Amino acid sequence: MLRHLIWLVLPLALAACGAEPKWAPDEQVRAAAYHSGNPPSVTLFTVVGIPRGQGGHSGLMIDGSERIMFDPAGTWYHPNVPERNDVHFGITDKMKAFYIDYHARETYFVREQKVPVSPEVAEMLIQRAEAHGAAPKAFCASAVTDVLSGVPGFEGIGRTFSPISLSKRFAELPGVTSKDNYDGDPANHTDVLMVQATDRRR
Repeated sequence: MLRHLIWLVLPLALAACGAEPKWAPDEQVRAAAYHSGNPPSVTLFTVVGIPRGQGGHSGLMIDGSERIMFDPAGTWYHPNVPERNDVHFGITDKMKAFYIDYHARETYFVREQKVPVSPEVAEMLIQRAEAHGAAPKAFCASAVTDVLSGVPGFEGIGRTFSPISLSKRFAELPGVTSKDNYDGDPANHTDVLMVQATDRRR
């Protein structure tokens, strides 16, 4: 009897945590494409709670032939940044700063960990992020490890649902640099989103 109840409830549970797919038109994605001109790299963003150090969110910025943000199960957006299933296109330095500012607040800081990669690895990661699909809520770290898993240089990352565990493993990669971004503003995104929505300059 219990087994039958589990099978009845399971589809409802999966539906409740279902992802929200988005698919920007081709012309918007092409128009937004941004190449930074920097050496290829991968940057892990981890939103960390203050003062307990709990993990709130994971996001991955990939800088290759273009710079994208893989923000699985995230809530950040910008009207000038088209999105396809958790992949945001057109991540200029200003958009990167908006992303950090959106998450950093009185109760959270954003850890930024960057590692250099080859152009081939950067392109492989961009393709894997684009192919991943929208992640369910609370699956951010798991989705990031899905993209990194098996890629040369990231074999030791493994799988985890914990943003903090992912950050610790990422910190052990060769050549990684780290920066913690703080913002003492109250935990209110309204002002940040209003600035982003009205700022049309890139």
